[in-house]
Amino acid sequence: MSEFKKIWKYLSETNITQYGVKKKGNRPHITIADYDNLEKDIFVDLLNKFYADKPKIDISLNILGTFINTGTLFLAPTLSTELLDFHSNHHTYFKEFNENKESFYLPGKWSPHCTIASRLSDDNMIQAFSYYINNSNKTSGKLSEIALIEVELNDAGIAIKDTVVFTKVLK
Repeated sequence: MSEFKKIWKYLSETNITQYGVKKKGNRPHITIADYDNLEKDIFVDLLNKFYADKPKIDISLNILGTFINTGTLFLAPTLSTELLDFHSNHHTYFKEFNENKESFYLPGKWSPHCTIASRLSDDNMIQAFSYYINNSNKTSGKLSEIALIEVELNDAGIAIKDTVVFTKVLK
């Protein structure tokens, strides 16, 4: 999805945000679940088995939006049957790990999105939004890989570090 790299580069060069470039290897992604206190080895084994035969999913990111009062600008995919089934099947299989009933990633609460930038000021949000609508088109791609990422939060609940624990390329 070179579309993301193009906008991340522009936002960085114009000092709007370093979100997409501050970490080497940052990739566009859609979060499908979050978990607390995982037994990583057990979970990785289950992920590997569950996703062994799962196909890649075509996605069309054609909605530009923001989560109110967060400074987050994102692209959201069309909610295809395949994407919703992918998400639902994941949560059904891994239901024993869904300890946080308030999670925004549970079925019925999930707003799939691919973040362009976060923690933008109002002015920077307007600039980023304007740049995107004037220089980009809808973006298509494939959901092609699943990853388990361990995230470290600071005292304010902001992610300060993430570590890829496991990845699995879909068929």
